[in-house]
Amino acid sequence: MQGFESIVPLILIFGIMYFLLIRPQQKKLKQHQAMVAALRRGDQIITQGGIVGKVVKVRDENEVEVEIAEGVKVRVVKSTVAQVLSKTEPAADAQS
Repeated sequence: MQGFESIVPLILIFGIMYFLLIRPQQKKLKQHQAMVAALRRGDQIITQGGIVGKVVKVRDENEVEVEIAEGVKVRVVKSTVAQVLSKTEPAADAQS
């Protein structure tokens, strides 16, 4: 019975750590991944380095091309996008 009593505090500490630290981090990571996956041409973004720009082209699954000034385009890794300032509306179907 003493062995069980010594394990209970460890289980409680792990449970508290999970709900206060691990779970919120996982939720934040999922939100960031969804935001990055939804990037489209025309979105205004801020990178983790503080660069504000407009997405010109989604190159592949890892990179986007961002225009930071008129005629100045840079390639940025998608995971470094920190925030989307404004979303563009999806293009209307020509059939509608």
